[in-house]
Amino acid sequence: MTVTTRVALATSDMGLAWDADLPLMLEALRARGVDAVAAAWDAPDFDWSGCAAVVIRSTWGYPERWPEYLAWADAVQGVTRLDNPAGLLRWNADKRYLGELAAGGVPVVPTRFIAPGEAVALPAHGQFVVKPTVSAGARDTARYAEHHHDLAAGHIAALHAGGSTAMVQPYLTRIDEGERALVFLGGTFSHAIRKGPVLTDVGVVDNDRVPHPDLVPHRPSAAELALAGAALAAVPGAGAPLYARVDIASADDGAPVVMELELVEPNLFMGHGEHGLRRFTDLVQERATAG
Repeated sequence: MTVTTRVALATSDMGLAWDADLPLMLEALRARGVDAVAAAWDAPDFDWSGCAAVVIRSTWGYPERWPEYLAWADAVQGVTRLDNPAGLLRWNADKRYLGELAAGGVPVVPTRFIAPGEAVALPAHGQFVVKPTVSAGARDTARYAEHHHDLAAGHIAALHAGGSTAMVQPYLTRIDEGERALVFLGGTFSHAIRKGPVLTDVGVVDNDRVPHPDLVPHRPSAAELALAGAALAAVPGAGAPLYARVDIASADDGAPVVMELELVEPNLFMGHGEHGLRRFTDLVQERATAG
């Protein structure tokens, strides 16, 4: 009798409704004979141990339930294969990893971290961005001008009151050229997209904004590929992650810099990569049956 390999794509109630990648991935895996299912990460009765592998996809809402989410990831990893692994989630979901990348020589957007209880210092000139270190989809993020210090300080105070560390970055003057997202599968470049600027309003926290506006395919430059490779080389742990997305923008001098390194549950834009879905399916199937 043939034993069918079960793979779960971990999502959320919102992901089940809105994740554009999810149905594509399920269909591609099922076409290979894999028993692929989608399950919300916080589903109380789902048996994760019955899966040969669990792939984290659209576990939206995890920043608001961070300790619970980490405990779930640890528990799943204790009974089956988890991609990406819990240790990577723990490291990558807190954007203080940008400081580690910078210390290792990887060009990133200059970032100042302000923990609760620390003095708040804001840029004297130019526009800047305030966000929490643990967030997704530009949630609780806003752009400010130099005359908005009171608004920005209030934003930081609200983040601190919720127990979050705040981060302050310059607003890149060339962001209108587009933010580039380079997708890697198993450590190999797959495809890329370019999107329009997200923080179009000044002094406004808008958690309903579209996180990926005006998507178009993108052919990365050699400099962008080299930067993404350097960022991935700095990721802790052995072996390449199942998936990674490196978000890149242009600094004021035109040089590419890392905005974020997404290893937790990034949109992989499978509808924009000719070979990406096949590569993803190959990797999931190989890892699930590796034993």
